[in-house]
Amino acid sequence: MPTKEQVLAFIATQSGEVGKREIARAFGLNAAQKIELKSLLRDLSDTGTVERSRRRLHVPGALPGVVLADIVSRDADGELIAVPVEWDTETQGDAPPILVQVPRRAVGPAPGLADRVLLRIVEGSIEHGVPHVGRVIKVLEKARKQTIGIFRAAPGGEGGGRIIPIDKKQLGRELQVPPGAEHEAKDGDLVTIELMRQRVFGLPTARVKEKLGSLSSEKAVSLIALHAHAIPHVFPEAVLKEAEAAKPVTPRGREDWRDVPLVTIDPPDAKDHDDAVHAVADDDAANEGGFVVTVAIADVSAYVRPGSPLDREALIRGNSVYFPDRVVPMLPERISNDLCSLRPKEDRPALAVRMVIGADGRKRHHSFHRILMRSAGKLAYAQAQNAIEGRTDDTTDPLLNGVLKPLYAAYDCVKKARDARQPLDLDLPERKIVLKEDGTVDRVVVPERLDAHRLIEEFMILANVAAAETLEEKKTPLVYRVHDGPSLEKLSNLREFLKTLDIALAKIDQVRPSHFNRILAQVKDTDAAPLVNQVILRSQSQAEYASENYGHFGLNLRRYAHFTSPIRRYADLVVHRGLVRAMDFGSDGLPQDATTATLGEVAAAISVTERRAMAAERETVDRLIAHHLADQIGATFNARITGATKAGLFVALDVTGADGFIPASTLGQDYYRYDETRQALVGDRTGEMHRIGDRVEVKLVEAAPVAGALRFELLTEGSYVKGPRGRPGPLRRGGGPKGGSPAGAPKGGARQGPAGRHAGSGHPGKGPQGKGRSRP
Repeated sequence: MPTKEQVLAFIATQSGEVGKREIARAFGLNAAQKIELKSLLRDLSDTGTVERSRRRLHVPGALPGVVLADIVSRDADGELIAVPVEWDTETQGDAPPILVQVPRRAVGPAPGLADRVLLRIVEGSIEHGVPHVGRVIKVLEKARKQTIGIFRAAPGGEGGGRIIPIDKKQLGRELQVPPGAEHEAKDGDLVTIELMRQRVFGLPTARVKEKLGSLSSEKAVSLIALHAHAIPHVFPEAVLKEAEAAKPVTPRGREDWRDVPLVTIDPPDAKDHDDAVHAVADDDAANEGGFVVTVAIADVSAYVRPGSPLDREALIRGNSVYFPDRVVPMLPERISNDLCSLRPKEDRPALAVRMVIGADGRKRHHSFHRILMRSAGKLAYAQAQNAIEGRTDDTTDPLLNGVLKPLYAAYDCVKKARDARQPLDLDLPERKIVLKEDGTVDRVVVPERLDAHRLIEEFMILANVAAAETLEEKKTPLVYRVHDGPSLEKLSNLREFLKTLDIALAKIDQVRPSHFNRILAQVKDTDAAPLVNQVILRSQSQAEYASENYGHFGLNLRRYAHFTSPIRRYADLVVHRGLVRAMDFGSDGLPQDATTATLGEVAAAISVTERRAMAAERETVDRLIAHHLADQIGATFNARITGATKAGLFVALDVTGADGFIPASTLGQDYYRYDETRQALVGDRTGEMHRIGDRVEVKLVEAAPVAGALRFELLTEGSYVKGPRGRPGPLRRGGGPKGGSPAGAPKGGARQGPAGRHAGSGHPGKGPQGKGRSRP
């Protein structure tokens, strides 16, 4: 049996906590001695010599070997800092900060701010000035979304007020703020809140935790999305210092391509230009009718080194986020809009891929180069298209014959291979919001789809494929852009739906994009075209990033990686570093310890940030348009039904594209059930049907700008199907606005309570507003 001194010495030599089991095993105790050990440990605990926590023992003031901790902040380098959950500040002083480390082979979600994690304590970090380092064992609880709302001060200046929720699902559920709980918030401020002890009667009460900003500013709408989705939008000081200290890259170690007339073609309002193109007819007699296409991409890897503050912040952000009123960049402007932006007549570092295209449009071979370039011109899509169509200007006139005409000729050639490949060809027009100077909506436009857009997109796809092929050939790990095919369940649902339109989708082992394209061609220019495009879109899986390749279904490509936008996507930066390493272009490539496993963690993280950005962008557009329509209550609009659920119908207005909701309880004098096969709501008694794709007239009855919610009333009668006993339902006569549901309608089904509760509760499957570039 060990003495007290021996037991204490053993506990002190262990890294953190130990329990009775570990002590008994270390000293080889039998059953009788374990009983004696229990008494000994009780004495040590009673005298305060050791501390007991959940049957575990440790020396007072020391962290246990395994700690439950909350991540509370980041340090100057962007590293996560946590503090123990159980820590008595009165007897032990301030809780010790713990530098959080994520093992390279970690599984599960990546930790973030406000998460609760289980950490294994290891030796402290002198470099970071933190006494304890904790390696993540498991993320136990992801941070709950902050409760955010708009503070409305009580009239009369007596203090207190109410909180208007920004979440569509919380519409109509205001919170009361008692006097003294405003935290200096003023009327119209965006605030975070926490609930207080609730009373039996009256509104729930809350106190303001933090004032986030005023909604009187021009960029207030996107401010809501930034905080609601916890999108980082302020660069840490260390990141800004590193960016400002960056110097222009010298020509040393690079091929000099400054005489090649590469040009950038972008949206007219683009601030950063990360891709440039050039094409020339191939003079090789063995490739008659072919072209040499060059795509040059800004060499961001020359400025953003692995493990640097710039790199860590870029990984946290994952991508730039584009709102109608602002851009939240992945990299500081010194990098994104200056040193890496391919400005005309200025020397810039780039990674270029030179691709030899056959007369059939297929890529024969390619090569990568690390270069110094000088853009010959900055063009907008419409500007390039106008020049090809004979309307040149001072910028395009000198570029027409030597630069633009070869580019378009090469595109005509490449298009042959694209048409033969048959990627998924959905027709989904993108709308763009044009703002006034005060940040409110001026108008919503549908930009014309030009050959200039298609040219750039096709050349970028070719370059992305070339990057993936090269890294695979060199056996260098990379992050793929992958897109799985539709699931069997989604295919079955789609097949049943298409049957209702007398369209057949063959039952085959492996569906291809061409099968969908034949259906899309069949309904092109018909009333059913928007409906079929939407339903096929919803049957698709979501594209994502992965370190393991399973192809890109939508583009119909076996291997694909994002390479062409490293200024705004971290995935592209990883691919650039891989190419630098694979081609031996320098010492600033992908670190040698980067593996498929570690890049799998990166891929999972940036897939999450991409989805976060898409949701924030979509919600901001909804809020802007809801604010735009708020003074048009009672107005009627032409629209199309874009979704149907048992709760009601989703509609999109023709002119603005604004999404809104029509509760099922307001549809008419019937009980409406959701028919999944038809993707419609069908009346039990009348057989009246409202289905996705129907053109309708609606009246705006409610707008909630802060939540981005619109509620409409349906003014158009539906079509009719056979009633529940096989007889056609009666036709309604007279038209006009529809009334409410009859009294005594059964519970459940389409009856969902008060009409306003579902206003704008979100549209299933709707993607974000585009940026003039697709997200394949």
